[in-house]
Amino acid sequence: MTAGASVASSACPRSTAHVEVTHRPGIADPAGATVERALPALGYTNVAQVHIGKTIRLVVDAADADAARRQVNEMCERLLANPVIEAYEVVIS
Repeated sequence: MTAGASVASSACPRSTAHVEVTHRPGIADPAGATVERALPALGYTNVAQVHIGKTIRLVVDAADADAARRQVNEMCERLLANPVIEAYEVVIS
């Protein structure tokens, strides 16, 4: 399927993709650090190593799950994640 193709096409089965994007190890996570510093003020003194990421959910028309995974991985490399500072995991269902 090309980048501009419609997801409404019924020629290919639909796959649901879930992408978890997180910071790579060693990359600062200012949002996570802010939450970690604020939690003790709310009484949560037993929490450490807070990391904030993002979840992206997509529906992809592709020939099979492997084709959907390849396409979503390409999307992550080109747009959905910054591969220099972010890691991502793709789950296809």
